[in-house]
Amino acid sequence: MDDEILDLSMDVVQQLVSWIASIAIIFGGVVPYIPQYRDIRRTQNAEGFSTYVCLVLLVANILRILFRFGHYFETPLLWQSIIMIITMLIMLNLCTNVHMATELNTKRRSFTDFDWNYFWSWSRFVDYLQCVLSFTVLAVYVTYLMLDSVLFVESLGFLAVFTEAMLGTPQLYCNYQNKSTEGMSIKMVLMWTSGDTFKTVYFLLTQAPMQFWICGLLQVCVDIAILFQVYYYSRYPQKPVSHTTHTTSAKAL
Repeated sequence: MDDEILDLSMDVVQQLVSWIASIAIIFGGVVPYIPQYRDIRRTQNAEGFSTYVCLVLLVANILRILFRFGHYFETPLLWQSIIMIITMLIMLNLCTNVHMATELNTKRRSFTDFDWNYFWSWSRFVDYLQCVLSFTVLAVYVTYLMLDSVLFVESLGFLAVFTEAMLGTPQLYCNYQNKSTEGMSIKMVLMWTSGDTFKTVYFLLTQAPMQFWICGLLQVCVDIAILFQVYYYSRYPQKPVSHTTHTTSAKAL
C-alpha cells in the first residue's frame, strides 16, 4: 500500500515538473520583451530596439512550425513558436506606431514599393504584415511540394533553429569591435545563459530533433563567449573607443 502511494506521489510530482517545464518553454521566450515593450511605450522611443530582431524570430519560428509537418516534435515547442510570432508582431506594431508619431516629416515607405534599400524599414504595420504573410505563403507552398524529401525537411529544421541560435552573435561581435562590454547588462547575459541551458536540457530530455539540441548547444556557447568577454575586458581593459555604443540585444529563451 505504501509503495503504491509512493509511486502515485512520484507520478504526480513528475507530471507537475513536466507541466512547469512546458509552461517555461512556451512563455519563457517572451519574458525579455515585456520590459522592452513597457520601456518603449513609456518613453515613446524605439531607437534602442532593432526591428530586425523581430524579422529573425518571425522567420525562424515560421520555419520551425513548417518543420513540424515533416518531423514531429513536442507540442510545447510548437506553442512556443506561435507565442513568439504573436509577440514579435506586437513589438513591430508598437515600434511602427512610435516611429510614425516621431517622424512625421519623413517620406512614407511601403512593402509594395519593392525597394530593397528600405526593406524592413516601412512606415506602416500593415506593410510588415504583408511581408510576413507573403513569406509564409511562399514557405508553405515550397514545403508542401518538398515535404516528401527528407533532406529538405531536415534542412528546414536546421535553418529554423540555426537562425534563432545566431541572435546572440551581433552582441558578441559588437563587444569585440568596441573592445568593451560597457553598457551591456551582465544580468541579461546570465539570464540568456540560464535560459538557453534550460532549453537545451529540455531538448535532450524530450528527445527533440537533433537540430534543436545542436543549435541549443551553439546558443549556450555564444552566451559563454559573451560572459568570457565580460571577464576579459574587465580584467584587461583595451584601448577605449571614441564613443560608447549601447546596444539592446534581444533573444528567445
